[in-house]
Amino acid sequence: MQRYVIGRLLLMIPTLLGVAILTFVIMRVVPGDVVTLRYSGSGAVPQEVIERERAQLGLDRPMPAQFMDYMTGIVRLDFGRSLWTDRPVVEEVGARIGITIELAIIAAIIATLLAIPLGVLAAVKQDTWVDYVVRVFSIGGLAFPSFWLGILMILGLVVWFRWAPPLIFVPLWRDPVENLAQLIWPALAVGYRYSAVATRMTRSSVLEVLREDYVRTARAKGVVEWVVVVRHALRNSLLPVITVISLEFAFLFGGLVVTEQVFNVNGLGKLLVDAVQHRDYPLVQALVLIFSFVFVFVNFIVDILYGVLDPRIRYA
Repeated sequence: MQRYVIGRLLLMIPTLLGVAILTFVIMRVVPGDVVTLRYSGSGAVPQEVIERERAQLGLDRPMPAQFMDYMTGIVRLDFGRSLWTDRPVVEEVGARIGITIELAIIAAIIATLLAIPLGVLAAVKQDTWVDYVVRVFSIGGLAFPSFWLGILMILGLVVWFRWAPPLIFVPLWRDPVENLAQLIWPALAVGYRYSAVATRMTRSSVLEVLREDYVRTARAKGVVEWVVVVRHALRNSLLPVITVISLEFAFLFGGLVVTEQVFNVNGLGKLLVDAVQHRDYPLVQALVLIFSFVFVFVNFIVDILYGVLDPRIRYA
């Protein structure tokens, strides 16, 4: 087990290195840079002014030299300074990462609380009206975009409860009630969307396990039905469900751009879009690397959980 864990951790290094190289190259292949955008609305600007500004930002240096500085900074956990705001990238990310993490966790909790009970219920009540209702509920989650559902939520809250999203974010440790009042609605919109896939996966997995011989044997022995469903069927069908929920949690870090915009939540997704628009190379490179690390690390945790949920799985 220890050897497997060390090997998986070491495999993260070439993966993240490839992401860093690809992001670095793509951002510089795209035409234009932050200096060009900064002076785009200023009319005719002398070329020497633009060249002097690019020299101050280090954009006139050869690409290999810029790449070596970038990689050296990653090793030292120094991602440089934002080319647009001139603030350290760590500060820009640190001011928003807490919002994204909290929103992703709340959305994942909501998706899990919706998906697993509804999926099990639909499997146990297969081809009944309960199953049909759950399937319509899950298909609706797949069909409705989360940002459109968020707009409907805001319209309903404004019309019926005179509530609108706060303009200023309140941290959880300062006022938990105000914080949850701001994040619960985007979390509901996103959580419902992501629970749809997990609900259908739970239903399919539980149905497959319920047809196994050991489940029929347990029922023939007179075991209580809820024990059969929870202890035998659900536990042995959780592996694909955990995989789906975990991967969706990883996607939430970078996939909340439109939802954050609708609910006025200034998270990492919105920050990445702004950084790309401004050609802010250090900020884009840092954010893509963070998203990649989260995705790879979540996959690693899921693989470890397989052995915990299913004792038959052994890592050599």
